[in-house]
Amino acid sequence: MHTVVLGDSGTSPEDVIAVARDGARVELSARARAALDASRRHIEELAAKTEPVYGVSTGFGALAVRHISPGLRAQLQRNIVRSHAAGMGPRVEREVVRALMFLRLKTLASGRTGVRAEVAQSIADLLNAGVTPVVHEYGSLGCSGDLAPLSHCALTLMGEGEAEGPDATVRPAAELLAEHGITPVELREKEGLALLNGTDGMLGMLLLACADLARLFTSADITAALTLEALLGTDRVLAPELHAIRPHPGQAASAANMLKVLAGSGLTGHHQDDAPRVQDAYSVRCAPQVAGAGRDTLAHALTVARRELASAVDNPVVLPDGRVESNGNFHGAPVAYVLDFLAVAAADLASIAERRTDRLLDKNRSHGLPPFLAHDAGVDSGLMIAQYTQAALVSEMKRLAVPSSADSIPSSAMQEDHVSMGWSAARKLRSAVDALTRVVAVELYAAARAVELRAADARLTPGEASRAIVDALRGAGVDGPGPDRFLAPDLAVAERFVGTGALVRAAESVTGELA
Repeated sequence: MHTVVLGDSGTSPEDVIAVARDGARVELSARARAALDASRRHIEELAAKTEPVYGVSTGFGALAVRHISPGLRAQLQRNIVRSHAAGMGPRVEREVVRALMFLRLKTLASGRTGVRAEVAQSIADLLNAGVTPVVHEYGSLGCSGDLAPLSHCALTLMGEGEAEGPDATVRPAAELLAEHGITPVELREKEGLALLNGTDGMLGMLLLACADLARLFTSADITAALTLEALLGTDRVLAPELHAIRPHPGQAASAANMLKVLAGSGLTGHHQDDAPRVQDAYSVRCAPQVAGAGRDTLAHALTVARRELASAVDNPVVLPDGRVESNGNFHGAPVAYVLDFLAVAAADLASIAERRTDRLLDKNRSHGLPPFLAHDAGVDSGLMIAQYTQAALVSEMKRLAVPSSADSIPSSAMQEDHVSMGWSAARKLRSAVDALTRVVAVELYAAARAVELRAADARLTPGEASRAIVDALRGAGVDGPGPDRFLAPDLAVAERFVGTGALVRAAESVTGELA
Protein backbone atom coordinates (compact mmCIF):
# COMPACT_ATOMS: atom_id res chain seq x y z
CA MET A 1 0.00 0.00 0.00
CA HIS A 2 1.16 3.51 -0.83
CA THR A 3 2.56 5.45 2.14
CA VAL A 4 2.48 9.24 2.49
CA VAL A 5 5.25 10.67 4.66
CA LEU A 6 4.37 14.01 6.25
CA GLY A 7 7.17 16.46 6.86
CA ASP A 8 7.08 19.89 8.48
CA SER A 9 6.52 21.89 5.27
CA GLY A 10 3.10 20.88 4.01
CA THR A 11 1.85 18.29 1.56
CA SER A 12 0.54 17.93 -2.00
CA PRO A 13 -2.93 17.62 -3.53
CA GLU A 14 -2.00 14.15 -4.74
CA ASP A 15 -1.13 13.01 -1.21
CA VAL A 16 -4.44 14.31 0.14
CA ILE A 17 -6.35 12.37 -2.53
CA ALA A 18 -4.27 9.24 -1.86
CA VAL A 19 -5.12 9.31 1.85
CA ALA A 20 -8.75 10.39 1.48
CA ARG A 21 -9.83 8.13 -1.36
CA ASP A 22 -7.27 5.41 -1.73
CA GLY A 23 -6.57 4.60 1.91
CA ALA A 24 -2.84 5.39 1.73
CA ARG A 25 -0.92 4.95 4.99
CA VAL A 26 0.46 8.00 6.78
CA GLU A 27 3.79 8.37 8.54
CA LEU A 28 5.43 11.33 10.29
CA SER A 29 8.96 12.14 9.18
CA ALA A 30 11.83 12.68 11.59
CA ARG A 31 11.74 16.41 10.73
CA ALA A 32 8.06 16.59 11.64
CA ARG A 33 8.67 14.88 14.97
CA ALA A 34 11.55 17.23 15.75
CA ALA A 35 9.36 20.23 14.90
CA LEU A 36 6.58 18.91 17.12
CA ASP A 37 8.95 18.38 20.04
CA ALA A 38 10.52 21.83 19.68
CA SER A 39 7.22 23.72 19.65
CA ARG A 40 5.88 21.65 22.54
CA ARG A 41 8.79 22.75 24.71
CA HIS A 42 7.79 26.38 24.14
CA ILE A 43 4.20 25.65 25.20
CA GLU A 44 5.29 23.89 28.36
CA GLU A 45 7.55 26.79 29.28
CA LEU A 46 4.68 29.24 28.86
CA ALA A 47 2.29 26.99 30.76
CA ALA A 48 4.63 27.10 33.76
CA LYS A 49 4.50 30.91 33.91
CA THR A 50 2.01 32.94 35.92
CA GLU A 51 0.93 35.35 33.15
CA PRO A 52 -1.96 34.11 31.03
CA VAL A 53 -1.41 33.05 27.39
CA TYR A 54 -4.37 32.63 25.06
CA GLY A 55 -5.12 28.99 24.32
CA VAL A 56 -2.60 27.77 26.86
CA SER A 57 -3.92 29.12 30.15
CA THR A 58 -7.12 30.98 29.19
CA GLY A 59 -10.60 30.21 27.98
CA PHE A 60 -11.52 30.48 24.32
CA GLY A 61 -13.34 32.89 22.04
CA ALA A 62 -15.47 35.32 24.00
CA LEU A 63 -14.36 33.50 27.19
CA ALA A 64 -10.66 34.21 26.63
CA VAL A 65 -10.65 36.76 29.45
CA ARG A 66 -10.61 34.04 32.09
CA HIS A 67 -7.26 32.76 33.37
CA ILE A 68 -7.36 28.99 33.93
CA SER A 69 -5.40 27.50 36.82
CA PRO A 70 -3.02 24.57 36.10
CA GLY A 71 -5.31 22.07 37.80
CA LEU A 72 -8.16 22.81 35.40
CA ARG A 73 -6.27 22.99 32.11
CA ALA A 74 -6.63 19.33 31.11
CA GLN A 75 -10.35 19.62 31.82
CA LEU A 76 -10.43 22.82 29.73
CA GLN A 77 -9.00 20.99 26.72
CA ARG A 78 -11.41 18.07 27.09
CA ASN A 79 -14.32 20.44 27.52
CA ILE A 80 -13.62 22.44 24.39
CA VAL A 81 -13.70 19.24 22.35
CA ARG A 82 -16.90 17.96 23.95
CA SER A 83 -18.75 21.26 23.77
CA HIS A 84 -17.69 22.01 20.21
CA ALA A 85 -18.67 18.55 18.93
CA ALA A 86 -22.15 19.94 18.31
CA GLY A 87 -22.76 18.97 14.69
CA MET A 88 -26.16 17.96 13.40
CA GLY A 89 -27.63 16.47 10.27
CA PRO A 90 -26.51 13.67 7.94
CA ARG A 91 -23.08 12.13 8.19
CA VAL A 92 -20.30 13.58 6.08
CA GLU A 93 -18.71 11.24 3.55
CA ARG A 94 -15.78 9.08 4.62
CA GLU A 95 -13.39 10.59 2.06
CA VAL A 96 -14.11 14.08 3.37
CA VAL A 97 -13.45 13.10 6.98
CA ARG A 98 -10.21 11.36 6.05
CA ALA A 99 -9.07 14.44 4.12
CA LEU A 100 -10.00 16.65 7.06
CA MET A 101 -8.03 14.49 9.53
CA PHE A 102 -4.99 14.27 7.27
CA LEU A 103 -4.93 18.02 6.72
CA ARG A 104 -5.19 18.71 10.45
CA LEU A 105 -2.27 16.33 10.92
CA LYS A 106 -0.40 18.27 8.23
CA THR A 107 -0.69 21.47 10.27
CA LEU A 108 0.26 19.72 13.51
CA ALA A 109 3.35 18.31 11.79
CA SER A 110 4.48 21.83 10.90
CA GLY A 111 5.51 22.42 14.51
CA ARG A 112 3.53 25.65 14.70
CA THR A 113 0.71 24.36 16.93
CA GLY A 114 2.50 23.19 20.07
CA VAL A 115 0.95 19.74 20.43
CA ARG A 116 2.90 16.68 21.53
CA ALA A 117 4.14 14.23 18.91
CA GLU A 118 1.98 11.48 20.42
CA VAL A 119 -1.18 13.47 19.64
CA ALA A 120 -0.15 13.79 16.01
CA GLN A 121 0.76 10.10 15.88
CA SER A 122 -2.70 9.19 17.19
CA ILE A 123 -4.31 10.87 14.16
CA ALA A 124 -2.01 8.91 11.87
CA ASP A 125 -2.94 5.74 13.75
CA LEU A 126 -6.66 6.41 13.23
CA LEU A 127 -6.16 6.98 9.52
CA ASN A 128 -4.03 3.85 9.14
CA ALA A 129 -6.54 1.74 11.04
CA GLY A 130 -9.38 2.92 8.79
CA VAL A 131 -11.29 4.37 11.74
CA THR A 132 -13.36 7.35 10.59
CA PRO A 133 -15.08 9.64 13.11
CA VAL A 134 -18.76 10.40 12.60
CA VAL A 135 -18.92 14.01 11.43
CA HIS A 136 -22.20 15.80 10.70
CA GLU A 137 -23.25 18.11 7.88
CA TYR A 138 -23.91 21.23 9.93
CA GLY A 139 -21.77 22.96 12.53
CA SER A 140 -19.04 24.88 10.72
CA LEU A 141 -19.17 28.56 9.81
CA GLY A 142 -15.76 28.35 8.16
CA CYS A 143 -14.12 30.60 10.70
CA SER A 144 -11.99 29.69 13.70
CA GLY A 145 -11.72 26.72 11.44
CA ASP A 146 -14.25 23.96 10.81
CA LEU A 147 -14.92 23.80 14.52
CA ALA A 148 -17.69 21.23 14.91
CA PRO A 149 -16.38 18.81 12.24
CA LEU A 150 -12.87 18.87 13.69
CA SER A 151 -14.25 18.52 17.20
CA HIS A 152 -16.02 15.29 16.29
CA CYS A 153 -12.67 13.97 15.06
CA ALA A 154 -10.91 15.07 18.23
CA LEU A 155 -13.64 13.40 20.28
CA THR A 156 -12.77 10.09 18.63
CA LEU A 157 -9.10 10.62 19.54
CA MET A 158 -10.24 10.92 23.16
CA GLY A 159 -12.13 7.62 22.86
CA GLU A 160 -15.54 9.27 22.98
CA GLY A 161 -18.46 9.55 20.57
CA GLU A 162 -18.94 7.33 17.54
CA ALA A 163 -16.85 6.32 14.58
CA GLU A 164 -17.01 4.09 11.55
CA GLY A 165 -14.74 1.07 11.44
CA PRO A 166 -13.01 -0.35 8.37
CA ASP A 167 -16.09 -2.53 7.82
CA ALA A 168 -18.27 0.62 7.51
CA THR A 169 -20.11 -0.17 10.74
CA VAL A 170 -20.64 2.70 13.18
CA ARG A 171 -19.66 1.82 16.74
CA PRO A 172 -18.56 3.56 19.94
CA ALA A 173 -15.14 5.13 19.37
CA ALA A 174 -13.74 3.56 22.55
CA GLU A 175 -14.43 0.07 21.19
CA LEU A 176 -12.79 0.80 17.86
CA LEU A 177 -9.69 2.34 19.43
CA ALA A 178 -9.28 -0.65 21.74
CA GLU A 179 -9.76 -3.06 18.86
CA HIS A 180 -6.93 -1.41 16.93
CA GLY A 181 -4.60 -0.91 19.86
CA ILE A 182 -4.90 2.88 19.91
CA THR A 183 -4.72 4.53 23.32
CA PRO A 184 -7.17 7.40 23.82
CA VAL A 185 -5.41 10.77 24.01
CA GLU A 186 -5.27 12.66 27.31
CA LEU A 187 -5.17 16.25 26.12
CA ARG A 188 -2.88 18.83 27.71
CA GLU A 189 -2.40 22.59 27.36
CA LYS A 190 -3.21 23.98 23.91
CA GLU A 191 -3.92 20.58 22.37
CA GLY A 192 -7.72 20.62 22.33
CA LEU A 193 -7.72 24.01 20.68
CA ALA A 194 -5.07 22.98 18.14
CA LEU A 195 -7.16 20.00 17.06
CA LEU A 196 -10.16 22.18 16.23
CA ASN A 197 -8.82 25.36 14.69
CA GLY A 198 -8.31 24.88 10.95
CA THR A 199 -9.77 25.17 7.46
CA ASP A 200 -9.16 21.47 6.92
CA GLY A 201 -12.68 20.35 6.03
CA MET A 202 -13.29 23.00 3.42
CA LEU A 203 -9.77 22.59 2.03
CA GLY A 204 -10.18 18.82 1.81
CA MET A 205 -13.45 19.21 -0.08
CA LEU A 206 -11.82 21.79 -2.37
CA LEU A 207 -9.03 19.37 -3.28
CA LEU A 208 -11.45 16.49 -3.88
CA ALA A 209 -13.61 18.74 -6.06
CA CYS A 210 -10.59 19.96 -8.02
CA ALA A 211 -9.63 16.38 -8.83
CA ASP A 212 -13.16 15.60 -9.98
CA LEU A 213 -13.55 18.81 -11.97
CA ALA A 214 -10.26 18.30 -13.80
CA ARG A 215 -11.70 15.04 -15.14
CA LEU A 216 -15.09 16.63 -15.86
CA PHE A 217 -13.64 19.52 -17.87
CA THR A 218 -11.88 17.00 -20.09
CA SER A 219 -15.05 14.92 -20.29
CA ALA A 220 -17.07 17.96 -21.31
CA ASP A 221 -14.56 18.76 -24.08
CA ILE A 222 -15.06 15.23 -25.38
CA THR A 223 -18.86 15.37 -25.32
CA ALA A 224 -18.82 18.83 -26.92
CA ALA A 225 -16.71 17.41 -29.74
CA LEU A 226 -19.12 14.51 -30.20
CA THR A 227 -22.05 16.91 -30.35
CA LEU A 228 -20.28 19.14 -32.88
CA GLU A 229 -19.66 16.06 -34.97
CA ALA A 230 -23.25 14.86 -34.69
CA LEU A 231 -24.54 18.30 -35.71
CA LEU A 232 -22.27 18.30 -38.79
CA GLY A 233 -20.57 21.39 -37.43
CA THR A 234 -17.27 22.89 -38.40
CA ASP A 235 -14.05 22.29 -36.52
CA ARG A 236 -12.40 25.34 -38.11
CA VAL A 237 -13.34 27.39 -35.01
CA LEU A 238 -10.97 25.18 -33.04
CA ALA A 239 -7.87 26.17 -34.98
CA PRO A 240 -4.94 26.98 -32.64
CA GLU A 241 -4.25 30.31 -34.36
CA LEU A 242 -7.73 31.55 -33.44
CA HIS A 243 -7.17 30.79 -29.77
CA ALA A 244 -3.66 32.20 -29.79
CA ILE A 245 -5.05 35.70 -30.38
CA ARG A 246 -7.08 35.43 -27.17
CA PRO A 247 -4.48 33.65 -25.09
CA HIS A 248 -6.42 32.20 -22.19
CA PRO A 249 -4.67 28.89 -21.38
CA GLY A 250 -7.83 26.98 -20.54
CA GLN A 251 -9.51 27.99 -23.77
CA ALA A 252 -6.57 26.78 -25.83
CA ALA A 253 -6.51 23.49 -23.91
CA SER A 254 -10.20 22.83 -24.48
CA ALA A 255 -9.99 23.65 -28.18
CA ALA A 256 -6.99 21.37 -28.55
CA ASN A 257 -8.85 18.54 -26.81
CA MET A 258 -11.82 18.92 -29.14
CA LEU A 259 -9.58 18.94 -32.22
CA LYS A 260 -7.90 15.72 -31.11
CA VAL A 261 -11.25 14.00 -30.64
CA LEU A 262 -12.47 15.20 -34.05
CA ALA A 263 -9.32 14.22 -35.95
CA GLY A 264 -10.19 12.26 -39.08
CA SER A 265 -13.94 12.75 -38.76
CA GLY A 266 -16.00 12.64 -41.92
CA LEU A 267 -18.90 14.38 -40.18
CA THR A 268 -17.39 17.80 -39.59
CA GLY A 269 -17.55 20.57 -42.16
CA HIS A 270 -20.96 19.67 -43.60
CA HIS A 271 -22.58 22.86 -42.31
CA GLN A 272 -22.73 24.12 -45.91
CA ASP A 273 -24.57 21.08 -47.28
CA ASP A 274 -28.37 20.80 -47.53
CA ALA A 275 -29.17 23.45 -44.89
CA PRO A 276 -26.30 25.96 -45.09
CA ARG A 277 -25.18 27.82 -41.95
CA VAL A 278 -22.71 30.62 -41.75
CA GLN A 279 -21.79 29.66 -38.18
CA ASP A 280 -22.64 27.05 -35.61
CA ALA A 281 -24.66 28.06 -32.55
CA TYR A 282 -22.86 29.53 -29.55
CA SER A 283 -23.23 26.36 -27.48
CA VAL A 284 -21.14 24.57 -30.11
CA ARG A 285 -18.91 27.33 -31.43
CA CYS A 286 -18.07 28.80 -28.00
CA ALA A 287 -17.55 25.50 -26.18
CA PRO A 288 -13.79 26.11 -25.70
CA GLN A 289 -14.35 29.63 -24.42
CA VAL A 290 -16.80 28.53 -21.72
CA ALA A 291 -15.03 25.34 -20.69
CA GLY A 292 -11.70 27.16 -20.90
CA ALA A 293 -12.84 29.88 -18.51
CA GLY A 294 -13.79 27.12 -16.11
CA ARG A 295 -10.40 25.49 -16.53
CA ASP A 296 -8.69 28.78 -15.67
CA THR A 297 -10.93 29.14 -12.61
CA LEU A 298 -9.87 25.64 -11.59
CA ALA A 299 -6.21 26.57 -12.02
CA HIS A 300 -6.70 29.56 -9.72
CA ALA A 301 -8.47 27.36 -7.17
CA LEU A 302 -5.55 24.94 -7.19
CA THR A 303 -3.14 27.82 -6.63
CA VAL A 304 -5.10 28.81 -3.52
CA ALA A 305 -5.28 25.18 -2.39
CA ARG A 306 -1.52 24.70 -2.72
CA ARG A 307 -0.90 27.81 -0.63
CA GLU A 308 -3.17 26.39 2.05
CA LEU A 309 -1.35 23.07 1.86
CA ALA A 310 1.88 24.89 2.65
CA SER A 311 0.24 26.75 5.55
CA ALA A 312 0.01 26.18 9.28
CA VAL A 313 -3.54 27.16 10.18
CA ASP A 314 -4.10 27.52 13.91
CA ASN A 315 -4.65 30.14 16.60
CA PRO A 316 -2.53 30.85 18.51
CA VAL A 317 0.60 29.67 16.70
CA VAL A 318 4.10 28.92 17.95
CA LEU A 319 6.62 30.96 15.96
CA PRO A 320 10.18 29.70 15.35
CA ASP A 321 11.56 32.07 17.99
CA GLY A 322 9.25 30.59 20.61
CA ARG A 323 6.66 33.37 20.71
CA VAL A 324 3.03 32.23 20.89
CA GLU A 325 0.91 34.73 19.00
CA SER A 326 -2.80 35.09 18.26
CA ASN A 327 -3.74 35.60 14.62
CA GLY A 328 -6.59 35.39 12.12
CA ASN A 329 -5.13 32.78 9.77
CA PHE A 330 -7.97 30.39 10.52
CA HIS A 331 -10.40 32.56 8.53
CA GLY A 332 -11.73 30.59 5.58
CA ALA A 333 -12.24 33.43 3.08
CA PRO A 334 -9.46 32.41 0.63
CA VAL A 335 -10.82 28.87 0.39
CA ALA A 336 -14.48 29.89 0.50
CA TYR A 337 -14.16 32.24 -2.46
CA VAL A 338 -12.68 29.66 -4.80
CA LEU A 339 -15.20 27.03 -3.68
CA ASP A 340 -17.92 29.44 -4.77
CA PHE A 341 -16.08 30.35 -7.98
CA LEU A 342 -15.95 26.67 -8.92
CA ALA A 343 -19.68 26.22 -8.33
CA VAL A 344 -20.31 29.07 -10.77
CA ALA A 345 -17.98 27.56 -13.37
CA ALA A 346 -19.57 24.12 -12.95
CA ALA A 347 -23.07 25.56 -13.39
CA ASP A 348 -22.09 27.37 -16.58
CA LEU A 349 -20.41 24.28 -18.02
CA ALA A 350 -23.57 22.28 -17.26
CA SER A 351 -25.74 24.97 -18.81
CA ILE A 352 -23.90 24.97 -22.15
CA ALA A 353 -23.85 21.15 -22.23
CA GLU A 354 -27.61 21.06 -21.73
CA ARG A 355 -28.11 23.54 -24.59
CA ARG A 356 -26.10 21.30 -26.89
CA THR A 357 -28.16 18.29 -25.87
CA ASP A 358 -31.39 20.14 -26.55
CA ARG A 359 -30.10 21.08 -30.02
CA LEU A 360 -29.41 17.40 -30.78
CA LEU A 361 -33.01 16.53 -29.91
CA ASP A 362 -34.80 19.35 -31.78
CA LYS A 363 -35.51 18.38 -35.38
CA ASN A 364 -35.63 22.07 -36.34
CA ARG A 365 -32.04 22.62 -35.23
CA SER A 366 -30.34 19.23 -35.46
CA HIS A 367 -29.79 19.30 -39.24
CA GLY A 368 -31.51 16.09 -40.18
CA LEU A 369 -31.51 14.02 -37.03
CA PRO A 370 -34.85 12.44 -36.03
CA PRO A 371 -36.95 14.25 -33.41
CA PHE A 372 -35.59 13.48 -29.92
CA LEU A 373 -33.33 10.90 -31.61
CA ALA A 374 -36.34 8.59 -31.47
CA HIS A 375 -36.61 5.34 -33.43
CA ASP A 376 -40.18 6.05 -34.61
CA ALA A 377 -41.03 9.58 -33.46
CA GLY A 378 -44.57 9.77 -32.13
CA VAL A 379 -44.68 6.12 -31.21
CA ASP A 380 -41.31 6.58 -29.50
CA SER A 381 -40.36 9.60 -27.35
CA GLY A 382 -36.63 8.94 -27.63
CA LEU A 383 -34.51 11.03 -25.30
CA MET A 384 -37.12 13.73 -24.64
CA ILE A 385 -37.23 13.20 -20.88
CA ALA A 386 -33.51 12.61 -20.54
CA GLN A 387 -33.19 16.27 -21.48
CA TYR A 388 -35.84 17.15 -18.84
CA THR A 389 -33.68 15.42 -16.25
CA GLN A 390 -30.65 17.31 -17.50
CA ALA A 391 -32.55 20.60 -17.33
CA ALA A 392 -33.62 19.88 -13.75
CA LEU A 393 -30.00 19.24 -12.80
CA VAL A 394 -28.86 22.47 -14.44
CA SER A 395 -31.54 24.44 -12.63
CA GLU A 396 -30.38 22.97 -9.33
CA MET A 397 -26.79 23.85 -10.16
CA LYS A 398 -27.75 27.46 -10.79
CA ARG A 399 -29.15 27.58 -7.25
CA LEU A 400 -25.98 25.96 -5.94
CA ALA A 401 -23.95 28.66 -7.70
CA VAL A 402 -25.31 31.33 -5.34
CA PRO A 403 -22.23 32.15 -3.21
CA SER A 404 -22.07 31.10 0.41
CA SER A 405 -19.05 33.31 1.02
CA ALA A 406 -21.15 36.45 0.56
CA ASP A 407 -23.01 35.51 3.75
CA SER A 408 -21.96 35.90 7.37
CA ILE A 409 -23.80 35.28 10.63
CA PRO A 410 -22.00 36.56 13.74
CA SER A 411 -21.32 34.08 16.54
CA SER A 412 -19.60 33.69 19.92
CA ALA A 413 -21.19 36.75 21.50
CA MET A 414 -19.99 38.92 18.57
CA GLN A 415 -16.35 37.94 19.06
CA GLU A 416 -16.50 35.99 15.81
CA ASP A 417 -18.49 38.67 14.03
CA HIS A 418 -17.47 37.90 10.43
CA VAL A 419 -17.31 34.32 9.21
CA SER A 420 -16.57 32.79 5.80
CA MET A 421 -19.26 30.11 5.43
CA GLY A 422 -16.60 28.14 3.54
CA TRP A 423 -17.83 24.78 4.79
CA SER A 424 -21.25 25.52 3.29
CA ALA A 425 -19.58 26.54 0.02
CA ALA A 426 -17.73 23.23 0.01
CA ARG A 427 -20.82 21.17 0.71
CA LYS A 428 -22.78 22.72 -2.15
CA LEU A 429 -19.81 22.36 -4.51
CA ARG A 430 -19.83 18.62 -3.85
CA SER A 431 -23.48 18.53 -4.90
CA ALA A 432 -22.65 20.61 -7.97
CA VAL A 433 -19.86 18.21 -8.99
CA ASP A 434 -22.25 15.25 -8.75
CA ALA A 435 -24.84 17.11 -10.81
CA LEU A 436 -22.29 18.11 -13.46
CA THR A 437 -21.26 14.47 -13.82
CA ARG A 438 -24.88 13.59 -14.59
CA VAL A 439 -25.33 16.49 -17.03
CA VAL A 440 -22.22 15.51 -18.99
CA ALA A 441 -23.44 11.90 -18.96
CA VAL A 442 -26.73 12.90 -20.60
CA GLU A 443 -24.91 14.83 -23.33
CA LEU A 444 -22.66 11.82 -23.88
CA TYR A 445 -25.67 9.53 -24.12
CA ALA A 446 -27.41 11.77 -26.66
CA ALA A 447 -24.31 12.59 -28.71
CA ALA A 448 -23.27 8.94 -28.95
CA ARG A 449 -26.70 8.00 -30.24
CA ALA A 450 -26.68 10.89 -32.69
CA VAL A 451 -23.24 9.95 -34.06
CA GLU A 452 -24.44 6.38 -34.60
CA LEU A 453 -27.53 7.62 -36.42
CA ARG A 454 -25.35 9.75 -38.69
CA ALA A 455 -23.10 6.78 -39.39
CA ALA A 456 -26.03 4.98 -41.00
CA ASP A 457 -25.22 7.17 -44.01
CA ALA A 458 -22.10 5.65 -45.56
CA ARG A 459 -20.96 9.11 -46.66
CA LEU A 460 -20.74 10.29 -43.02
CA THR A 461 -18.03 8.45 -41.14
CA PRO A 462 -17.31 9.38 -37.50
CA GLY A 463 -13.74 9.90 -36.38
CA GLU A 464 -11.73 7.11 -34.83
CA ALA A 465 -11.97 8.62 -31.35
CA SER A 466 -15.76 8.89 -31.59
CA ARG A 467 -16.01 5.27 -32.65
CA ALA A 468 -13.82 4.20 -29.72
CA ILE A 469 -15.96 6.16 -27.27
CA VAL A 470 -19.23 4.76 -28.63
CA ASP A 471 -17.83 1.22 -28.60
CA ALA A 472 -16.65 1.61 -25.00
CA LEU A 473 -20.01 3.01 -23.94
CA ARG A 474 -21.81 0.13 -25.59
CA GLY A 475 -19.39 -2.28 -23.98
CA ALA A 476 -20.23 -0.78 -20.59
CA GLY A 477 -23.86 -1.80 -21.09
CA VAL A 478 -25.57 1.12 -22.83
CA ASP A 479 -27.47 -0.04 -25.92
CA GLY A 480 -27.52 1.95 -29.15
CA PRO A 481 -30.42 3.51 -31.06
CA GLY A 482 -33.70 1.61 -31.14
CA PRO A 483 -37.27 1.63 -29.83
CA ASP A 484 -38.02 3.20 -26.46
CA ARG A 485 -36.80 1.36 -23.38
CA PHE A 486 -36.35 1.99 -19.66
CA LEU A 487 -33.86 4.87 -19.79
CA ALA A 488 -32.83 5.27 -16.14
CA PRO A 489 -30.47 2.25 -16.09
CA ASP A 490 -28.76 3.45 -19.29
CA LEU A 491 -28.30 6.93 -17.82
CA ALA A 492 -26.89 5.45 -14.61
CA VAL A 493 -24.30 3.51 -16.62
CA ALA A 494 -23.43 6.66 -18.58
CA GLU A 495 -23.00 8.52 -15.30
CA ARG A 496 -20.55 5.88 -14.03
CA PHE A 497 -18.79 5.94 -17.39
CA VAL A 498 -18.13 9.66 -16.96
CA GLY A 499 -17.55 9.62 -13.19
CA THR A 500 -14.96 6.84 -13.20
CA GLY A 501 -12.95 8.41 -16.01
CA ALA A 502 -13.87 5.66 -18.49
CA LEU A 503 -14.94 8.29 -21.03
CA VAL A 504 -11.58 10.04 -20.90
CA ARG A 505 -9.72 6.74 -21.11
CA ALA A 506 -11.74 5.67 -24.15
CA ALA A 507 -10.96 8.92 -25.96
CA GLU A 508 -7.29 8.84 -24.99
CA SER A 509 -6.94 5.31 -26.37
CA VAL A 510 -7.04 7.08 -29.74
CA THR A 511 -6.02 10.69 -29.10
CA GLY A 512 -3.24 10.18 -26.59
CA GLU A 513 -3.24 12.24 -23.42
CA LEU A 514 -5.81 15.05 -23.27
CA ALA A 515 -5.48 18.19 -21.17
